[in-house]
Amino acid sequence: MAIAPTLQKYLADERIEYDVITHDSTRSSTGTAEACHIPADRLAKGVVLRRESGFVLAVLPASHHLRLSDLRTQLGRDIELASETEIDEIFRDCAHGAVPPVGACYGLGVIVDDSIQEQPEVYLESGDHATLVHMSQAQFARLTAGTQHGRFTIHS
Repeated sequence: MAIAPTLQKYLADERIEYDVITHDSTRSSTGTAEACHIPADRLAKGVVLRRESGFVLAVLPASHHLRLSDLRTQLGRDIELASETEIDEIFRDCAHGAVPPVGACYGLGVIVDDSIQEQPEVYLESGDHATLVHMSQAQFARLTAGTQHGRFTIHS
């Protein structure tokens, strides 16, 4: 599949410079980092959350676990993990479970964990299980400009 069409169009529209890296199919973000021989701290993953007002995408390093209690402190008590059915409905042009960590192009609010902002380069899941998007921190910062930021993860 390569890059999901919605994500690809958004990156082009925003004039984000990136490279594409293909790899053997994997089923987890940490597996992807291992397959690509990259630090899991540099691989951004997206976790879809449901709240009364809609959905939010939390962006965090593959090496971290989301702390829902910390997110509730920052975003409100009504935050829950979205169901797989809801995720598939939002990310229709992506393979099941392959959520790109770019919410704006899918109409989602976004919150980015500060730890991913500390990396010199960032890799993104692209919407399938065999392709990554690679960009500099400067390009990732442009991509996430105007989004909410915070600390809501713990290193695995």
